[in-house]
Amino acid sequence: MNREQNLKGHKNVICCIFSVVILIVLLFPLYWTLVTSLKTEQEIFHNPPTFYPHILNLQSYAAQVENGDFNMFRSFGNSFAISLGAMAIAVILAVPASYGIAKYRFAGRKVMLLSFLVTQMLPVSVLLTPMFIMFKNMHVYNTWIAAVVSDATIGIPFSILILKNYFASIPKDMEEAAYLDGCNCFTAFARILIPIAKPGVMVCAIFSFLYAWGDLAYGMTFILDQEKRPITAGIFNYMGQYGTKWSYLSAFAIVTIIPVALIFIFMQKYIVSGMTSGAVKG
Repeated sequence: MNREQNLKGHKNVICCIFSVVILIVLLFPLYWTLVTSLKTEQEIFHNPPTFYPHILNLQSYAAQVENGDFNMFRSFGNSFAISLGAMAIAVILAVPASYGIAKYRFAGRKVMLLSFLVTQMLPVSVLLTPMFIMFKNMHVYNTWIAAVVSDATIGIPFSILILKNYFASIPKDMEEAAYLDGCNCFTAFARILIPIAKPGVMVCAIFSFLYAWGDLAYGMTFILDQEKRPITAGIFNYMGQYGTKWSYLSAFAIVTIIPVALIFIFMQKYIVSGMTSGAVKG
């Protein structure tokens, strides 16, 4: 008995050590970016490298507020507007679409699911040209509409694939009970099925928002005006012909990921619940 407890204790210690090592490996790039943002340009290229700033440099963060045509607060507002719009479109379209795929059998259903998987594998560069032509013909090029629609195309297939498992796991008896209580198809869907699938809907909303927030290619391609561009486009303000301001660039990266970090901190309950429930129920 004692031997089994000792073996179990050794296994727990080894697992903890591996977990700590993995955590350090994952967090070190973030730590190095933060440290670089607080260093002077001279100290960044010091050999051997320093693991903490000897001279605290906050000028790189002060430069984020206003740097030529780039305004951080305006760009943050642009990114929030584009990301919220893409999130709304993705969720509104994915919820009924995933329900229909999960609950009804029709010709081409498997092909449709396969097409959603294929769209997740396509590189962004393949989609830029046809989208550019489409937005030019629709006269929405260089507007937020182009960025919102293009970013939504990333979140919609992912959301459908996640939510399909939720709706497929809901017993048909639950829908029939709702019909007996006087609900029609719409009210049963809105009042019974969507609340049950709430963890999955939250996960889809969060990741659709994050996809749009981190997008650079669509925002740079479909929006020309600096005043309309998202926050990610500001990275090129610190990369010039004669060199890169690494402390400014690192500070920009830290500022940009703050909303992402806050979302994961405050919404981790929904993220974990949504991903694990979808995996078990699917």
